[in-house]
Amino acid sequence: MPQSLTLALSKGRILDDTLPLLAAAGIEPAEDIKKSRKLVFDTNLPGVRLLVIRATDVPTYVELGAADLGVSGKDVLMEHGEAGMYEPLDLQIAGCRLMTARIKGAAVPEGRRRVATKFVGIAKQWYAEQGIQVDLIKLYGGMELAPIMGLADEIVDIVDTGNTLRANGLEPCEHIADISSRLVVNQASMKMKYRQIQPLLQRLEKAVADVNQRVES
Repeated sequence: MPQSLTLALSKGRILDDTLPLLAAAGIEPAEDIKKSRKLVFDTNLPGVRLLVIRATDVPTYVELGAADLGVSGKDVLMEHGEAGMYEPLDLQIAGCRLMTARIKGAAVPEGRRRVATKFVGIAKQWYAEQGIQVDLIKLYGGMELAPIMGLADEIVDIVDTGNTLRANGLEPCEHIADISSRLVVNQASMKMKYRQIQPLLQRLEKAVADVNQRVES
């Protein structure tokens, strides 16, 4: 009897982009995820179920084997670390940039900088690579307020259109990384359930290629 597979999906914007891609790959939840309060969903594929959880929790579920596969933003993976996981596929959805930002027109701070971010690990490594000394302030939201209220000189955050920054008098500055959503696979699951996982990977690879082909044409 085939072993079951559990695929963890990130709530929010990533989920909005993931569901059409899964549908293009022939993977459909048994009920409308958007209208349900459930967190676990069967699919049209026997033995394949979906978990819908916080984006920041997806790498933990996959790394520790509670989920065999997951869809996670590259920013979350970079911050969490990718031990215990493979990253076989860039799904090329939910694209954005990880950048620094300051109040528009503000001079580049001299000496040690105060930086507010929820991506403390990424920021620590990036500023060290630039040879810049920083004091990092961990915030969980409303990042744009930090420079306005004098809490920080600059922030490190996800930038999509940049409209939120501009609306609050900030501007994007240094580019740290391009971000998109990735498919990650638990390393033990890849070995133990290879026969179940490989066809799923192939379905998703084809769906990504087909979507990109339509966009290009």
